[in-house]
Amino acid sequence: MHPKSATAPHFFTTFVVQFHLMTYHSRVVQIGILPMGGSHPVRVQSMTNTPTLDTDATVAQCIRLIEAGSELVRITARGPAEARRLGVIREILRSRGYLQPVIADIHYSAEAALIAARLVEKVRINPGNYTDPRRERKSEWTDMEYNEELDFIASQLAPLLEVCTQHGTAIRIGVNHGSLSRRIVSRYGDTPEGMVQSALEYTRICHKLGFHNLVLSLKSSNVRVMVHAYLLLAGCLTAEGLNYPLHLGVTEAGNGDDGRLKSAAGTGALLARGIGDTIRVSLTEAPERELPVARAIIGRYHEPVNGITRRMVRPDLVAGEEVRFPFPSIAPPAPGNPARVLVKKGEDYLLAGEDGSLEPAGYRVCSPASLHTKGSVGKPPMLLLDEAECDGSLPDLSVLVPADPQMPLLVKGSIRWLSQIALGLFRHGLSNPLILQGAVHTNNRDELLIEAALNPGGLLTAGCGNGICLDAGDLDAPEVAALGFGLLQATRMRITRTEYISCPSCGRTLFDIEEALRRVKERTSHLKGLRIAVMGCIVNGPGEMADADYGYVGAGKGKVTLYKGRQAVRQGVPEAEAVESLAELIRSGGDWKEPGTGALRHIDTSTGSL
Repeated sequence: MHPKSATAPHFFTTFVVQFHLMTYHSRVVQIGILPMGGSHPVRVQSMTNTPTLDTDATVAQCIRLIEAGSELVRITARGPAEARRLGVIREILRSRGYLQPVIADIHYSAEAALIAARLVEKVRINPGNYTDPRRERKSEWTDMEYNEELDFIASQLAPLLEVCTQHGTAIRIGVNHGSLSRRIVSRYGDTPEGMVQSALEYTRICHKLGFHNLVLSLKSSNVRVMVHAYLLLAGCLTAEGLNYPLHLGVTEAGNGDDGRLKSAAGTGALLARGIGDTIRVSLTEAPERELPVARAIIGRYHEPVNGITRRMVRPDLVAGEEVRFPFPSIAPPAPGNPARVLVKKGEDYLLAGEDGSLEPAGYRVCSPASLHTKGSVGKPPMLLLDEAECDGSLPDLSVLVPADPQMPLLVKGSIRWLSQIALGLFRHGLSNPLILQGAVHTNNRDELLIEAALNPGGLLTAGCGNGICLDAGDLDAPEVAALGFGLLQATRMRITRTEYISCPSCGRTLFDIEEALRRVKERTSHLKGLRIAVMGCIVNGPGEMADADYGYVGAGKGKVTLYKGRQAVRQGVPEAEAVESLAELIRSGGDWKEPGTGALRHIDTSTGSL
């Protein structure tokens, strides 16, 4: 496909209507002893955060990751010396009986990629690092210049493909939202469309040169951007017959509940549609803590077949049954009634407030059979459509709903059931408020988090739904309500707190990023609606914090650079002074509020009228 000219029609606007919910069948590639793609299980991986040249520490952490369930282990190789050390690390792992593939994470050094490709099973490259630096200052490109750059990229990539072919090494083309080349941004903007075009360019080059041991990824810290990009890419790859395996991940997801909710909502929305062959949960925590979360996510999409674990084929969404929602919006919906959080405690339904309050929701919850019976005086009905109670049979919404267009629907079940009800409302032109609830009842808080993120979260990422309901069971109701607000924030449906974008760290990080994030949160967590990035180094930091209002980025041992947007404004700040300096920067930018004086911004981001 030729580059899009300034006057060309917006191809992706119509393309998504046709393809964004289709089944994606990936081909199988081999990564060392591990097959990936096809019907093979979704593979789990993580990345070390020790200095690569510290062989003993890196080997020890690789072993901890493998024993925690990581099927592939990624290690940063910032230069040739680190790339060569990967061979030593791999050989020590093999000598101790660990056969899991080792991945080299390459950013700026093509030389490091060539070295690593001879020593490990897979090399991850960033498309933004294979461009012609002489052209990267340009802001406008003619079609001829654009195509000349593609020829240059092919010439730079060819030696790596040759080495990888000789050694059986796989490649991951890892596109990040914040590190697109200026050439791509000049044509497509810093958008999901730009991410997809970047991946397609490199995929076509590899395919043309006969290299097929390929995996692709499109990562962003914004869940909607991430889901948007993968849905676009899956359609494009299918249309061109380039169905390589896809690596899923919400990058820089943060820590705690927020990081887990973002990761589960983003990857789950795609896995439910049959998209994704390997995942990495990126948390600003010890990397071993990523593995239980990743396994909890993919556990929903596997089943044993003749004693062998296989991936389910579209377990939650089936072709022809999906609602074709408008494409996930990158910006929050227009302000209106905020998306709501309901908490079920025993037989009571409680409406949660941002301040932690819980009050009766004020509705009588009724089944389709009891909808027209007399209920409590003064309480309007809320129709409960429970997948289990309906035996999976869709009710006739055209009969049940039109009599009361303001009546909320509480829809409980799998993402397939939630989607079917949403589709029914759409087909009948009904706009009743839609409250989403997962099917699984649990008194385990971690399981509830995953359930909410995977089922209701799968629709929320598409901008569908006016609220969620969580069954607290024996759990603390205010704590459960906080999970609900966290999910709405993760999916950009309602902003109720400060959002933190933080990397999981790697061997390039020269400070304790977990402690830095803790201190930044402690100082700024009252700034509702502000996006603050805490990044380990300048390799990924400035690019991958593209959505952040302010940034705290490692700039060397004991030094930090502070950003406002994408502009570095204070450099070389001593780490001991950096958090307070960040607060001063936010204050000078007009975005500071003292704790207890009110929210920085009030952003209600849903439609609906519950």
